[in-house]
Amino acid sequence: MAGGGEGTSGGVHVVMFPWLAFGHISPFAQLARKLVSGEAAAGRVRVTFLTAAGAVPRVEAMLASAAAAVRVVALTLPHVPGLPAGAATTADLSPDGAELLKLAVDGTLPEVRTLLAELRPDAVLIDFATPWVCDLAAPLGARVLYFCVFSAASFAYCTVPARLAGWQHPSALTADDLTVAPAGFPTASALATVPAHQAADLTYMYTSFHGMPPVYDRVLAGVRGSAGFVMKTCREMEGPYIDYISAQYGKPVLLAGPVVPEPPEGELEERWASWLSSFPEDAVIFASFGSETFLPAAVATELLLGLEATGHPFLVVLNFPKGMDAAAEVAARVPLGFEERVKGRGLVHTGWVQQQHILRHRSVGCFVNHAGFSSVVEGLVAGCRLVLLPMKTDQYFNAALFARELRVGVEVARRDDEDGWFGRDDVWDAVAAAVAAGGDGDARKWREFFTAHAVQNKFAVNFATELKEIVKR
Repeated sequence: MAGGGEGTSGGVHVVMFPWLAFGHISPFAQLARKLVSGEAAAGRVRVTFLTAAGAVPRVEAMLASAAAAVRVVALTLPHVPGLPAGAATTADLSPDGAELLKLAVDGTLPEVRTLLAELRPDAVLIDFATPWVCDLAAPLGARVLYFCVFSAASFAYCTVPARLAGWQHPSALTADDLTVAPAGFPTASALATVPAHQAADLTYMYTSFHGMPPVYDRVLAGVRGSAGFVMKTCREMEGPYIDYISAQYGKPVLLAGPVVPEPPEGELEERWASWLSSFPEDAVIFASFGSETFLPAAVATELLLGLEATGHPFLVVLNFPKGMDAAAEVAARVPLGFEERVKGRGLVHTGWVQQQHILRHRSVGCFVNHAGFSSVVEGLVAGCRLVLLPMKTDQYFNAALFARELRVGVEVARRDDEDGWFGRDDVWDAVAAAVAAGGDGDARKWREFFTAHAVQNKFAVNFATELKEIVKR
């Protein structure tokens, strides 16, 4: 084995180091569980998971079912001026604070160097934020793999070398440039162009903050210093995009398969179970947008009015950045007279809920979400009709991929390409289309694909086999 950490026992020791955002940590944790359980673990894979000290309790909870084979190691984030003391993930921070968090992660380099020298892993899975791990791993003989936690479609559009062709620096790219896919992008794709408001949002990836390299530069450095990619997708879903990425970088792509969440444990809280059970089967619309997608006041108000107009019972979960007065923020989004009009059939909640349990309740038939990859899969597996309301970056590509290419879900129409505005009528139209006869499109086919044990097990076994082959090189 390359690194020597497990070489004498014939197994593989993998170090995982995700970016400190739970939208990144979660796929790494899902993959870790997949690697160390079932037939994929036949070759004795074990994982060391690096994260910030303040995130360790939550990460350990995510990995509890694999605790015997996954060790979580705490990193000490150095002080960075302007970064709040104790901040451990982007969930604790404003957007600018999240940029400062990258500086703190860069500052863990000496600690990570020491850890890797002690651990002597065979492979290291990194995220976009830490391309410097490639230089630390090389002298140890450890193979670095770049784990893309986003869809292949979004990565292919935004972060291949062809995207910068003809430009001196990523910062030179304009929103107009980003409305069109890079050269060589799959010609039959429904994602070959994006509207102006989405392109403007994508400029973030090519912008430098606090003198640091932009996301695009970090990605390219990480991929070029690695032995290949890891992607949580499959050829059945994204074959042309996978091939394009591999050709652009000249690197192998190891496919973990779509990481389907394990069935939830425990029971749904009584307050939700009681309320949901008061409605007929498939009657309720559940709207939720993850822990780090925040709807502006005007957007949330139109969403609420659109759901009210459907006549269906509904539960909406709205969350806000840490430090904000959640009750005041909800009040700013609830229209005048709304609560009285929807009394008994409509609820607005802020804070964590048992999303998977709610989606699987018999009365929930439609799931309005931000097109986060995991949320789409959770809703699909639960048997819900899907309404996709993407709000940023990769979510736009996920929505287009699922709705237009895989025929799963209905996108909320945008009336203005410049600002992405939509109204209550657009929400009503999307829900009506989703719950109508035939509104589930090819959802049944993909639900069976995602839930077939033989299919998912094959992905896990094949991935573990390919990982071992990479390590042997």
